[in-house]
Amino acid sequence: MAMGLEERVRSAVAALLYATGESQSALGAVLGVSQAQVSRRQRGTAAWTLADCEAVAAHYGIDVLDLLAGPTEATEALPAPRRRTRGHRTGTRRPTAVGEGA
Repeated sequence: MAMGLEERVRSAVAALLYATGESQSALGAVLGVSQAQVSRRQRGTAAWTLADCEAVAAHYGIDVLDLLAGPTEATEALPAPRRRTRGHRTGTRRPTAVGEGA
């Protein structure tokens, strides 16, 4: 079964957080929201807005269509300098994958 758009965005954001080593707190700071608000969006209890999607895509240096296409496209579009180096994390918490803990 194909992923819906909301699930694709949540999965893409989780993949980008992992690929860059960023925390939900760091992404929240970029968006002007708290880590808890990012977490709610990632759990699906709050929605990612189109403005959020544009801001996330701009932050990671990818096209918003790559973000909307899902985790594979989003991480493949991620510029090499944005990828974390092996073993290096910029955040303190592991991003929660879609469906994890549900």
